[in-house]
Amino acid sequence: MTRLVIGLTGNIATGKSTILKYLAEKGAAIIDADKLAHRVMEPGGAAYEAVVRSFGREILNEDGTINRKKLGDIVFSDTSALGRLEKLVHPKVFELGNQEIEAAKSSLVILEAIKLLEAGLMVTLCDEVWVVIANFASQLRRLMENRGMDETKAQRIIGIQPPQAAKVNQANRVIENNGALDELYAQLDAIWADLSQRYPLQMSALQPATE
Repeated sequence: MTRLVIGLTGNIATGKSTILKYLAEKGAAIIDADKLAHRVMEPGGAAYEAVVRSFGREILNEDGTINRKKLGDIVFSDTSALGRLEKLVHPKVFELGNQEIEAAKSSLVILEAIKLLEAGLMVTLCDEVWVVIANFASQLRRLMENRGMDETKAQRIIGIQPPQAAKVNQANRVIENNGALDELYAQLDAIWADLSQRYPLQMSALQPATE
């Protein structure tokens, strides 16, 4: 099967999940790099032993699984620790992502990865890169309302992410999402129409999801 692979990225709380839901309903296969990262860090996963060696057994739960909250507290307060984790995990996520793309039953695959551009390897799998952006106020509101974060933590997490402009400079398409769903869907409809013209073979083979 000839596939069109779209890399979807954007900083935290820019609304990527809303876009993924729209695309899935139109028949796209969705690959979530964060879920792949969970899999490679499970006991027996490709990155598990290296992560435990690097961060110590104190990050483990009693059953031997990695306590993602403990690990998150470490890496989100120390950019060097975050970089160390990513060097261990990203290559294994790339390998698994490549396998998932090959196994996808749809001719349109959306690879969603918050670190798509920074990781380097994953972007090589993509025919196009789409970047979702949102203003600071929208990101802050989503983190507080949807994830229950207090304002201080939400501001810190937004602040340690790479500037959105750096992602925009590498994008084939930029989607602005500051909260109005009708505006977001209008952008997506226009992109969909353009994809149908540019990639008729892949787009004509899509089977929309049934209700």
